[in-house]
Amino acid sequence: MRAIKVVDYDPSWPLLFAEISVEVSILLGDLVLSIDHIGSTSVPGLAAKPKIDLDVVISDDALPTAIDMVRATHFVFHGDTGEKRGAFTRDHERHGFKLYLCGPGNRAHRERILFRDYLRNHPERARIYADLKRRLAAEADGDWDFYTGGKIDFVSETLRLASPIV
Repeated sequence: MRAIKVVDYDPSWPLLFAEISVEVSILLGDLVLSIDHIGSTSVPGLAAKPKIDLDVVISDDALPTAIDMVRATHFVFHGDTGEKRGAFTRDHERHGFKLYLCGPGNRAHRERILFRDYLRNHPERARIYADLKRRLAAEADGDWDFYTGGKIDFVSETLRLASPIV
């Protein structure tokens, strides 16, 4: 098992996101509806694993084509994570990328944006999340299920706080 590393916020993360966005835009062209920086690296000041997460929104009918196009590159395909969402990774020396291709109505995408925006607008909540992630990483001893599972209640509660009352 490899150690789970949560590091201090790096101001280069938005630049890395911009670079990968350009690369994906060139690759997929008109198929792209939007590219969103998601995950902890998208929240200024938030400690995170050094992975740039991005959701690339593609129309539902073009999703299989887009997945094939990205599979033909140097990204590693990890399959469909459910809800018609293709997952890819690519590693670099000090950071990596997690790219998700999904349709515009994808629930996971909507929740990721809601979560990101709430943490951006509530720095105290983001600080609590950073503390939780650091503690879980230290206690997990490389157990990714423990690390990920330990964040579920916090994420669910944050999504409840962020959701507009209907």
